[in-house]
Amino acid sequence: MPELPEVETTKNELSPWLRGQNFTQVIIFDPKLIFNASVKEFCRQLIMQRIEKINRRGKYLIFNLTSEQVLIMHLRMTGALLVNPKRIDSYARAAFNFSNGIQVVFSDRRRLGILYLVRNADAVVGKLGPEPLDKNFTPSTLAKILKRHHIPIKAALIDQNLIAGIGNMYADEILFASRINPLQKADALSIQEIQILHHCTCKILQSAINDKGASVDTYTRPSGHLGAAQSNFKVAHRYGEICTICSTPLQRVSVRGRGSYFCPHCQPPA
Repeated sequence: MPELPEVETTKNELSPWLRGQNFTQVIIFDPKLIFNASVKEFCRQLIMQRIEKINRRGKYLIFNLTSEQVLIMHLRMTGALLVNPKRIDSYARAAFNFSNGIQVVFSDRRRLGILYLVRNADAVVGKLGPEPLDKNFTPSTLAKILKRHHIPIKAALIDQNLIAGIGNMYADEILFASRINPLQKADALSIQEIQILHHCTCKILQSAINDKGASVDTYTRPSGHLGAAQSNFKVAHRYGEICTICSTPLQRVSVRGRGSYFCPHCQPPA
């Protein structure tokens, strides 16, 4: 699933191509992609609108338009935005043509992504928790969040209403770097553990952005190139392999229905 680093990379790479450009044609191949609007009305409202700016909130892309509307894209499990692909295949759910000749295709193998066209972005993203890379997201902020929840720390990290943007694989990497077991209760972490967790969260996410995201499944950058963050993964998607720190076989445990990878030696139970 595209998480914060993948969506941030998509935003960063789309912005130079699309900022200041007008929609000239909108083609919807899958009407279910659009939330609560007809294809005809959705296309009508977008045509000739200019993109003023592209932002990210959690795992959502937000396109600010001239009409003061916002187009919000949620890529979900397998969505990707591709610039000028060589061909439009069966995974394409929409295509957007722009005044500079650029075409962006929304590709989505599992067809779970969704588009919103709204007046107020908060109608879609207003309930998200704070951004983990925001300057106001301090160790104290993280402590206040975690102390209110008697749930596994892995579950807390991937709850978008608590912290925005962290998903399954980066939560695993953050917890490994912090030497915290994924089943440890969030409200039981010490101040020192929270400080380490905060530091590792910022470090892991920023490093993944620098590496243009992780291409472990279907994620592709808008250019069609792959990200490289997966090359630095220590536990995520590495079940049964050897821990790079202690040579213990990595294990997998289910946390609230999500597979969590960890080292039983480096991340012992509390």
